[in-house]
Amino acid sequence: MFEGLIDRFQLIRRKILGYGRITEQEIAVILKDIRITLLEADVNYKVVKSFIDDLSIKCAGLELAKTLKPGDIVIKTVYEEMTALLGSKPRQITFKKDKPLIISLIGLQGVGKTTTAAKLAFIFKNKNPLLVPADAKRPAAFEQLDQLGHRAGVIVHPLFQGSAKATVRSAIEQADKKNHMLVIIDTAGRLHLDDVLIEELKEIHQITKFDYRLLVADGMSGQDAVNQAVAFQDRIGLDGAILTKMDGDARGGAALSITKAARLPIFYIGTSENLEGLEQFYPDRMAQRIMGMGDLASLVEKVKGIEGEFDEKKIRTKVMKGELNFEDFLVQLKAVKRLGPLSKLAAMMPGVKENDIKEDELTRIEAIINSMTKDERLYPDKIDGSRKRRIAAGSGTTMRDVNQLLKQFNYARDLMKKMGRGKIPKNFPFKA
Repeated sequence: MFEGLIDRFQLIRRKILGYGRITEQEIAVILKDIRITLLEADVNYKVVKSFIDDLSIKCAGLELAKTLKPGDIVIKTVYEEMTALLGSKPRQITFKKDKPLIISLIGLQGVGKTTTAAKLAFIFKNKNPLLVPADAKRPAAFEQLDQLGHRAGVIVHPLFQGSAKATVRSAIEQADKKNHMLVIIDTAGRLHLDDVLIEELKEIHQITKFDYRLLVADGMSGQDAVNQAVAFQDRIGLDGAILTKMDGDARGGAALSITKAARLPIFYIGTSENLEGLEQFYPDRMAQRIMGMGDLASLVEKVKGIEGEFDEKKIRTKVMKGELNFEDFLVQLKAVKRLGPLSKLAAMMPGVKENDIKEDELTRIEAIINSMTKDERLYPDKIDGSRKRRIAAGSGTTMRDVNQLLKQFNYARDLMKKMGRGKIPKNFPFKA
């Protein structure tokens, strides 16, 4: 996510920290670099101008001469302005106590509305959500929503009388009767925004009062997403946005422009095609990611989700005693994989990019461990030459791969054992 933008901001960050002192001349260079970076990321030029103007005023008021590290002050100021540009505070969907919450998903064809509807239903499964197809013209629109609803384990209202209006009206009546506390309307889209689409959406929105009208926009489309947001906001009104396909090669223009240009807060971002691939949008965390500062808060939240899948206390004790084996490692590896691609998790660490992590390395390690017998996983020291040949053949790897894994595992196990006793080996690379 935002690989190019992150790379450029890391360079800017290093340049700022490299200045011994910062004068107006250095500030001008910094602002120019940021302006070029944002424009290359396809951020709306009006948004860029406003951002640079605000940042310039803030930097001019800094008392840089009185601080030992003026670069830190400038970076902090850029981060605060970036967070404000992205919306300052996270937005959450707030439910009612005694009435169904009704959400209308709006957007053009192909942006991922139907998939997003199922993802939202999956997130709020405890609210007994009802998915509603409001596209009577697109072939197989209902079938697609029905399949996704089945995967998510939620109810999908049937298309009623071949009419979007009749379907929505019937669904809202059903929600009241059957205690559905969330109704998600998957509205129709077009290849482009036209009067017919707008009129159809207006007719649907006249049926009842919608609690949230959320624009679903393709995060990779940059300025097009912003233009759509402005047009929909002006013609029918919106309460927020969901940006999809943010796991692709998105330059960042949509996320950095849409709040300011269309007066539209971002609620969620789509990070994969999986039902779990919808994340709440946190402006401060996204600003941290963009500036190469990592996103440790999100990483901690993800890790907490798998804490119950293995005995953390038992693992910690075995690590300290140097008794960790491949069986323990495999359990943890499978749990971590359920969090998503390792490269995306690692990218939440400060200074680490998705491209730094090779997913195929992890796959090869798992294949080697799976080719071991349970006895070999529990007692790695038993693995001799003949066993190594069998493991290599069974995993489609080489003897060299197996030897390398065993060497790394033994080194890590011995290192952790020594550190558990308060000893750090002389050859430990991070020893001060």
